Amino acid sequence: MQLGTDRSSRRRRGAGLAALLLAGGALGGGAVALWRPAAPALIAPALAAPPQAKATPIDALNATQQAAMAAPLPSFTHLVRVVKPAVVSVTNYLKQQHPMVQPGGPQLPFPFNQFPFNQMQPHPQAVEARGSGFIIDKSGLIVTNNHVVKGAQRITVTFDDGKTVPAKVVGTDPRTDIALLKVSVDHPLPYLELGNSDKVEPGEWVIAIGNPFGLSETVTAGIVSALGRNIGDGPYDKFIQVDAPINEGNSGGPLLTQHGQVIGMNTAILSPTGGSVGIGFSIPSNMIRKITDDLRQYGHVTRGYIGVEAQAISGAMSKALGLPDKDGALIAAVEPGTPAQRGGILPGDVITAVNGAPIKNPRDLADHVAAVKPNTPAKLAIIRHGKKMVISVTVAEMPSQKQMAANLAPAHARSKLGLALGALSPGMASQLNLPAGTTGALVTAVKPGSPAQLAGIAPGDVIVGVGTTEVHDPVEAAKAIDAALRKGGNAVALRIMHNGQPAFVGITLGAKKG
Repeated sequence: MQLGTDRSSRRRRGAGLAALLLAGGALGGGAVALWRPAAPALIAPALAAPPQAKATPIDALNATQQAAMAAPLPSFTHLVRVVKPAVVSVTNYLKQQHPMVQPGGPQLPFPFNQFPFNQMQPHPQAVEARGSGFIIDKSGLIVTNNHVVKGAQRITVTFDDGKTVPAKVVGTDPRTDIALLKVSVDHPLPYLELGNSDKVEPGEWVIAIGNPFGLSETVTAGIVSALGRNIGDGPYDKFIQVDAPINEGNSGGPLLTQHGQVIGMNTAILSPTGGSVGIGFSIPSNMIRKITDDLRQYGHVTRGYIGVEAQAISGAMSKALGLPDKDGALIAAVEPGTPAQRGGILPGDVITAVNGAPIKNPRDLADHVAAVKPNTPAKLAIIRHGKKMVISVTVAEMPSQKQMAANLAPAHARSKLGLALGALSPGMASQLNLPAGTTGALVTAVKPGSPAQLAGIAPGDVIVGVGTTEVHDPVEAAKAIDAALRKGGNAVALRIMHNGQPAFVGITLGAKKG
């Protein structure tokens, strides 16, 4: 069996809704409002009899299917009784580093920004937040969300019987929001086995167990709404969408089928209010298994890396490139000095398979490359100028997020203009309402008082050119800026996309000292 959790609330823009990551509640005066319906709801018949006069294919259910649809709702009492001992409450004790809080709302880092303090805090105080988790090994290994334990000074775990013990972090993977904890006890613990999330189908019953708003051992039920959801949270999003109510504190708790199989870990909701509206997301169990195996063995996750930026292929782009269909990942940029560059991959190539596995979109490419063991070759099937070919690339180990950020924009670009540059992913391009196919360098930060800020550059702008030179990624942008400054003295013209619109911006540096 398996268990799952949800993530602390994190607001996201888009279509008037916010994707919230439910990490759990900080102590400090938050209140929970209770709502009762005015009258009981009427229950409609489970399945109306099909019309006799006119049968259509959609009505042609066999006897077994009709019986299943007309069956009474399942009872989860026995299942809950069996699995609850393996579900735990995870408490994160985080010392507040910036204690001066304005009345009416705290200035606390995510995810603890929903619990108002009544007065100024003159001294650093410990902030306590709670999420959920579940035991996956009798020795005391516990799975939860990375955001539940992020920034913790210490962590405790509370079991079903009320006993609380300290826990240590074995390893975390921010890219998938998975963390592995370990507790030391003098007896074997009840645990849940991870099921096969690839066999999950929309429409099947599921239950979620966790500690929403500190209400321990809360059980909710619903159905699987959809599979493979990408909510823009990370490069490996393939969430299971469910309508079982999930709220703050459910993060890290299990999602189980009515047969007791753990198929996911509840992590996020989509909501305009901050509460559950029946759209929740769980990390698939097969992803949890792969990540926790790496964390248990190495303390970190090992992924393959080739160093490309890829984008989806639109219908118009497919015709323009002479492609048979829209399947594949179009290479927008190749980072210098990476396996892709050494292997001969070029911008404009379309990768259609990795080691024989078909690639339908950039997310497929990220998943399949990440699964390749570092320092081993991978055969990439590509289309270049309408011709099919296969290129062998020796896959490297993916750098840490900090290493990748450091490599993306050379220091001279940041120090001279006051800019921090990052890669522009297809997901980010969509969020910024950029035209399809836009490539460039994303402005991730602007130093206060810098030439860039004085010129009006803001985070979220995208540099697509320096003077008349097109740039496709942060490295190209940094090099072009440096070359322009060497050639032009103390001024540079940038072509940017600002709020989805193209513009030229001139940046002038301070006068040089003789």
